[in-house]
Amino acid sequence: MRIMIAQIDSAPGEFGINYTHTQQVITHAVSEGADLVVFPELSLSGYSIGDLKEDISIVPDDERMVKLAKEAKGAGVLLGFAEAQAHGLHIYNSAAYYENGLLVHVHRKLFLPNYAIFEERKHFLPGQSSRAFPIMGGRHRAATLICNDAWQPQLAYVAAQDGAIILLVPACSAQSLFPERYDSRSYWRGITRFYGRMFQTYVIFVNRVGVEGPLRFWGGSHVVDPWGKVIAEAAEGVEHLLTVDIDVSLVRRRRREIPLVREGRLGLLRREIDRLLEEGGDL
Repeated sequence: MRIMIAQIDSAPGEFGINYTHTQQVITHAVSEGADLVVFPELSLSGYSIGDLKEDISIVPDDERMVKLAKEAKGAGVLLGFAEAQAHGLHIYNSAAYYENGLLVHVHRKLFLPNYAIFEERKHFLPGQSSRAFPIMGGRHRAATLICNDAWQPQLAYVAAQDGAIILLVPACSAQSLFPERYDSRSYWRGITRFYGRMFQTYVIFVNRVGVEGPLRFWGGSHVVDPWGKVIAEAAEGVEHLLTVDIDVSLVRRRRREIPLVREGRLGLLRREIDRLLEEGGDL
């Protein structure tokens, strides 16, 4: 499978500009023979939607989104956008996957950061489900974890048990606000390598670049294989369209050699989770 990582910048609130840029990237991906193109989190809207005067949210089956998908000429496309509900009540931080010009799956970000200067919980409603979905004509399965979702290992576990062999991780990761406590680059590298190794899957981390107010997005997008090895990496701080060939058959080989995810013990986990809920756990 040939994957194009679209590490790009986005203009906050400028849907038209971002849309045109996305079209250009998709055209380039088609010329490169890509089977799958992955864009960063909220790439069509920009990250700081709370600063906008106008609502630029859009429904996943909007004709403009479908047009982008059709321009991929059969390739799969993962697009990040602010998702509007038809009734206008809620907005989600979403990533929609299209293939052959058709909408296949929408993932709505589940864990919205709401600390320091991050205020996603004020502007978005969290999603309510985490599902793997078919790609490549149904021959394989993938799952999406949007940025902070990937900091929740239980979601990667569920994705692996749901048959995902590729984790798609679109992100808007900025330089650390607390450099004395942690470095976001090393944290991300640790997370993606851990998932690749322990859940025996490919991990496609696609971070954006550019500046929005105090946020400086650093890029550093990369691909991790089922052994936890970084096999391709984009530059930091600049736009970079990175084409990577992966062998998805290696996932099955890896899982057969060392069956770390074969026994999910889902019944055991359900019993313990039910117990924690009964004891007053987080709903």
